[in-house]
Amino acid sequence: MSRTLLRGAQVITMAPGRPDAECVDILVEGDRIAMIGEDLDAPDAEPVDLTGRVVIPGLVNAHLHTWQTGLRSVGADWTLMEYLTHLHGGAVQHYRPDDMYVSNLAGALNQINCGTTTLGDWCHNSLTPEHADAAVEGLVRAGIRAVFLHGTPYRDPDLPHPLAETDRLLDGPVRGHALLTLGMAVQGPQYSSPSTAVADFRAAAERGLVVSLHQSGGGPAPGWEAVRDAGLFSPHTNVVHGSDLPDGWVRTLVEAGVTFTSTPENELGQGHGTPVTGSLLRHGGAPSLGTDVDTVVPGKVLTAARVALAHQRSLDHAQHRQTTGTFADRPSVTAKQALEWATVEGAKALGLADRVGRVESGMQADLVAVDSRALNLWPAHNPIAAVLHSDIANIEAVMIAGRWRKRDHVLLHPDIAEVKDRLLDSGQRLLHAMGAA
Repeated sequence: MSRTLLRGAQVITMAPGRPDAECVDILVEGDRIAMIGEDLDAPDAEPVDLTGRVVIPGLVNAHLHTWQTGLRSVGADWTLMEYLTHLHGGAVQHYRPDDMYVSNLAGALNQINCGTTTLGDWCHNSLTPEHADAAVEGLVRAGIRAVFLHGTPYRDPDLPHPLAETDRLLDGPVRGHALLTLGMAVQGPQYSSPSTAVADFRAAAERGLVVSLHQSGGGPAPGWEAVRDAGLFSPHTNVVHGSDLPDGWVRTLVEAGVTFTSTPENELGQGHGTPVTGSLLRHGGAPSLGTDVDTVVPGKVLTAARVALAHQRSLDHAQHRQTTGTFADRPSVTAKQALEWATVEGAKALGLADRVGRVESGMQADLVAVDSRALNLWPAHNPIAAVLHSDIANIEAVMIAGRWRKRDHVLLHPDIAEVKDRLLDSGQRLLHAMGAA
């Protein structure tokens, strides 16, 4: 079993009861964190000096349609309706299994490069079993930890989730991959009939799978009440966006243990509605974070954290001025909370809180080293702020399950140039098929 001893860094464990940042060593054995402490003695371990760096738990991008990577940035000026028209009304039908493979491979590698070690891949373009298998293979080849949230293109509200395909994936392509788990990306009560929504939720519960759904732009449809009355909302339920949900519904869902994933940059830019962050905080919850679509916004979770933090502070400052007539004397949301959204809360949303999201003994060794010696971060008086202010150039090293996937600022994947060429070919073909090139 390999052993690695990380020394010299400021460590942000995100673990309850520990300091915000501390100078401790981390001993990694195999795929797990074996020990954390000062001046650890492990003479048979490979020492790695990380003086001047900040080590954090691997970031969690809890919601990304990774299959869209080949069409990166084409929708930078799209509204939500334009996105639905061009992507789901146009591009979807032209995808081949190889497009799914290379988009998922390239998209997952980009996530690793940005410091993400766990990805919620919301794959609602599994046109055929071959498309789904290719998407899974792309994730496996990249070496990222992922929850493959299997979905299909939008369909009739009375058509349930294809459970035969769910079971095939459980028994075949997903089975046996230590870094990969399965979830269900369902249409959900917003876009399904009440009976279909209940059936899909019940099927996920019977299989012990996370069930994730979209909701944005207003109050819930009748299917929400049906799922609630059936007692099927639970910690295995993940609501993506949740924009403009009434406070009463947010409270009900938080009390049931439901998790939320906000994709704030995309939500604000495309017109989904106001991010749900404030309502969640009022009712004792907190969001996880995703970047949603590379077709529209960059896939950097730390950017999402900064946008979410700034937007919620802005709303709270405005409310305070309206109520009191003056500026607030303290921030309503802290930088540490924003980093929790990108780590701890993301792990909860994907059903992986017992494995990732914190630096603790027994947890998976998913770690990121941020080079805080760089000019844009130095001097890093506040390590948490330094992490939030960092960019790809500061992500020096990424470890997933005890294995380095990025070292010395370089991805350790052997075929980056070939992946880029295949991604370009895929994107150009899809644009041509859409009549956009």
